[in-house]
Amino acid sequence: MTAEIESLILEHLPRIRGTVDVIREEVGDMKLRMSALELHMGQMQVQLGQVQVQLAGQSTRIDRFDERLGRIERRLELIEV
Repeated sequence: MTAEIESLILEHLPRIRGTVDVIREEVGDMKLRMSALELHMGQMQVQLGQVQVQLAGQSTRIDRFDERLGRIERRLELIEV
């Protein structure tokens, strides 16, 4: 290599390294933010799952009440069989 090319490379190398350092920091920050987002989404899914379980439990109870009400209505002959 000629001295001019070496000089040019050595001149640009610190800027390139600085840019790479900035990119490395930004990627690190993005990884942290992504991890926090994934954790939050996981917590939301768990909470949503709990809500779905609660709703399923309520639906089961309502179905049982409906059956009991139907038996009461039939015994009292409030509805036609």
